[in-house]
Parts: sequence; structure tokens; C-alpha cells
Amino acid sequence: MNEPVFVTSATVRALEKLVLRGGRWKRIDIPIRYGFWEHPRLGPTLIDTGYTPRATEGADRGLALKLYSALLRPRLAEPLLPRAWLRSRSVDADAVRHIVVTHFHADHIAGLRDLPKARFIASGSAFDALSSMSRRSQVDNAFFPELLPEDFCKRLIPIEELPTVALPFGLGTGFDPFGDGSCLGVPLPGHALGHFGLLWPHLETPLLYAVDTQWLLRAIVEDRLPRGPARLIYSDRRAAQESAEKVRRFASAGGRVVLCHDPDDLMKTGT
Repeated sequence: MNEPVFVTSATVRALEKLVLRGGRWKRIDIPIRYGFWEHPRLGPTLIDTGYTPRATEGADRGLALKLYSALLRPRLAEPLLPRAWLRSRSVDADAVRHIVVTHFHADHIAGLRDLPKARFIASGSAFDALSSMSRRSQVDNAFFPELLPEDFCKRLIPIEELPTVALPFGLGTGFDPFGDGSCLGVPLPGHALGHFGLLWPHLETPLLYAVDTQWLLRAIVEDRLPRGPARLIYSDRRAAQESAEKVRRFASAGGRVVLCHDPDDLMKTGT
């Protein structure tokens, strides 16, 4: 079975100490990744979309998104996502019929409008909850609805309606997004509403894409979860701790873990 590829769409600079307890007072470049996977039956599939100019300079941005972008100052990578990168790999963007949306933060959904033929595998309950919030609460949850396609609801495949499965490797109960066991959804609550990862259980070394469970794998493996301002982003701090422990057990048992933002991860063959 082929492995997913993870590509850097942008980077942001932050003090290591903010994302690693006991880290250095040194700024590090933190990548923002998205994934690409060739499903054996359904073909090209994206996992999130990373940052795009829609989030950093789009004309439709509200004031809150403009301030959010100005605060983080993401530096976009080349080629920009999603259509340009797909084209550079000789993949027809219109052939992408599924995008897994692991959660609704801006750096994961900024390119959804660029793929009008794709359906979205995402948490329906999280989308409903975020959509019903006040604008202030949406901002507190880093959710900017102007980034979503207007027909998002029609194209949504809620994970809550997918077949549930007992996950291997002690990861608990999850779901089967493609109905064939090739890639399984792993609930990893705490970082954001509806946050989940993906497991490829049949690779030679099973691979868990744990998305934003933490920024750095060292923080999970060495039990050095950040304190202070970085904890403010959590939707549920206790759940975030439990999700990190779940990922740590998987890694300790020999599984491969990839995170969206870890600059030391070597699985960047798509960049």
C-alpha cells in the first residue's frame, strides 16, 4: 500500500519554549502541512489543505481573519496549495473527490474553496457547533466561516455517520472513512472541536497522522507538553492530555507518528 505524502504549505515562527515545556528561548520555523494520498479505489485524496492566499490576503476576509493572519504572519510556500501543487505532480485537481478535514482551524481549511468537486469528510457535530456560535466564540475557536465553500453542508460527509470500528494498537474506537479498512479515523479530542487523526494500519510500519495533537513530537514522546499561552488554543485541556498519551503509547510500541507542525519530521517528500 502506498504511503501518504505530507507537504508544507506555509511556515510560522515561534519560540520553541511556547510549544515545548523547558524548550529554548529560540525562534523556530513551524511548518503547516497538508496531506496527499492515492486511495487504491477512490484515487487522489487530500488531508486538509494548509494555508493559501485566501487566509492571508483574500478579499472576502473578515476583520478577525485579517488580524489573525497579521498576528501569526504565515509565510506561504511555493507552489501554493492546493491546485498548483497537484498540477506540479500531474494530478488533475478535479479528480480529487474527497478531502479529509481533520478540524476547522484556518490553517487546515483555507484551500477548500479551490476544489469545487470534492466532498468533505469531517465532524458534522463540530461544524454544527461552530456554525451556531457567536462571532466572538468562533474567533476564540480559530474558526473563520468565510473560508468554507458556500455549499459545504451539501458536500459534507459527517464522520458521525460513518461505520465505527475498533482501532488496533490500543487506539480505542474510531471510524472507517472509506469503508475498506485501508485508512481509519482516530478521534484525538482536545486541540479543537471534532479533531481527529488518520491511521494507516497496513503499512510495513503503521502510520498515525496525529495532526495537531501537539506541535512537536518531542513534547509527546518526552511528556513535555507546553504550558502557558500555547494551552489557550486547546478546546479541552484534559482531553488534549489524554490524546497525547494515546499517541505516546502508539509511538512507544513502534508506530510511526507524523504531526502537522513538527519541523523535525523527515516525512516531507512532497515539499
